[in-house]
Amino acid sequence: MDIEQKQAELIDHFVKKASALKGTILDPVIIEATSHPSLFAFSEILAVPSVVELGGTENSGYLDVLRLFAHGTWTDYKNNAGCLPELIPDQVLKLKQLTVLTLAETNKVLPYDQLMQELDVTNVRELEDFLINECMYAGIVRGKLDQLRRCFEVQFAAGRDLRPGQLGNMLQTLSNWLATSENLLVSIQEKIKWADTMSELDKKHRKDVEDRVEDVKKSLSLKADIDFRGHEEIYSEPGGVMDYEEDRSRPKRRRHPIS
Repeated sequence: MDIEQKQAELIDHFVKKASALKGTILDPVIIEATSHPSLFAFSEILAVPSVVELGGTENSGYLDVLRLFAHGTWTDYKNNAGCLPELIPDQVLKLKQLTVLTLAETNKVLPYDQLMQELDVTNVRELEDFLINECMYAGIVRGKLDQLRRCFEVQFAAGRDLRPGQLGNMLQTLSNWLATSENLLVSIQEKIKWADTMSELDKKHRKDVEDRVEDVKKSLSLKADIDFRGHEEIYSEPGGVMDYEEDRSRPKRRRHPIS
């Protein structure tokens, strides 16, 4: 079973459970949900009417805890610990896991110093053990531990519940991305059109050059043929060139001495 399917089944389980209860008896359900090792989304439970009704009552602290696990971090808890129920160890672990997911939303390279401060970890060995055993093995993040650069390079991180107002920001970001993509597509199409035009011009230029070369070849061939024919006519004319053998066969005149 993949993590998304398991999440969906757990959310459905706790939503049904919370829907059947009211008041103080909801407190154990919220503790169970926020400490479950495989549950990392809580907005659906927050939307259950009986859970919403905890607001303004003596049990409102557990509603605040549920909100903290939906949107907050370990630092948020420490800053408000005086007005929240004390967390059990499994809840502390879960909130620190969620803190890593929040940090990974905005930065894919997380310095060890920042992580140790946010998670209240005192040394690198403890931090790396937490990232490997409690985050990567849990399937909520994937990445590379870089001991030389003292950072965690995030390759994947599971998403958290949307914070109030975050949906509008996401829609604006997606709208900006869509506009940028459309402009980029127009630019690419223009470059393709320019490349096609240049290719056609290059083909035309190449053909013109080849035609000129062919014309020059024909002209040279014709000139050579004319020159050859001219020489042939000269040597074939009667008396044009004396036959050497014929000259040798003529009897030579004898010269008489003068008395």
